[in-house]
Amino acid sequence: MISVKETNLNSEVLKELNYAFGDVFIFNGFVISEFKSGINFNWKDHASQIVEDVTCFLGTDGQDLIYISNRINSYAVVALDWLSFYKSNYFLKGYYVVSERPSNKLNLMVESLFFKHKIKNFNSLFTAVNWAKKNDTLEVA
Repeated sequence: MISVKETNLNSEVLKELNYAFGDVFIFNGFVISEFKSGINFNWKDHASQIVEDVTCFLGTDGQDLIYISNRINSYAVVALDWLSFYKSNYFLKGYYVVSERPSNKLNLMVESLFFKHKIKNFNSLFTAVNWAKKNDTLEVA
């Protein structure tokens, strides 16, 4: 797996947000996250801060954004915390996960129980980004 920083996508980044737990790259129409190994990604400690920073920078509630989770490292996601995301009146046009790990399928099934729409899974960051650039409607499960 490859980081945004190691690609030509880096030249398209509007803003890079660096946190102790990982990095977030804001693009026109989508956001890519890359988190460090071993974290337990949750709303309170991580996601709420990212959402606030991204929405403040872009001036949006997220309904016009695609979120791409570039899972270059192994970490846990508290799937139930998607409920906190929605309770805080945030939205997404799409949610894509980039991972080559076989265990990711089970994790995505659990996350899909709490995410309101279909989660698209990709093996390549470039494929996910190209899909985000071409698709401006959310596939509803």
